[in-house]
Amino acid sequence: MIDEQSVVKVAMADLNVAGSSGILRTTGLGSCVGLTLYDPLLKIGGMAHVMLPSSSIAREGQLNLAKYADTALPVLLNKLKEMGASHSRLVAKMAGGAQMFAFAGAGDSMRIGPRNVESCKAGLEQMGIPLIGEDTGGNYGRTVELNCTTGKFTIRSVQKGIKEL
Repeated sequence: MIDEQSVVKVAMADLNVAGSSGILRTTGLGSCVGLTLYDPLLKIGGMAHVMLPSSSIAREGQLNLAKYADTALPVLLNKLKEMGASHSRLVAKMAGGAQMFAFAGAGDSMRIGPRNVESCKAGLEQMGIPLIGEDTGGNYGRTVELNCTTGKFTIRSVQKGIKEL
């Protein structure tokens, strides 16, 4: 019998959680970061598709908490805790944060990818969640999946093929 796994899609500036038979997937990671949290005992996970490093630059009226590294991580943590995850067991993996375009002398404002990575890492450190795998940087896009049954984090890209963390 084939085990049915349900794919839970995570859109840009979105986040979601899945149980033990779920696969979390997000596509189109350029400068964005696919950040995952996983409880290996309960086999539950969460994923955020982070677009920007800090909500302090938000211009929208109703703040989209999933859009920013500093707000997406606490929301994801709370959703997993509601499912029974233990903060002390959680591990993180992430991919993305590419520098998709070269800007001569553009300064920090155009370093969105690297700043997203830095902000995600700072948030994880602040929350005491170990980052056990990452595939960040470069100048190419990625699609990522977290298999909640196995905890495997799969990164696909046209340039680099398939990588598992």
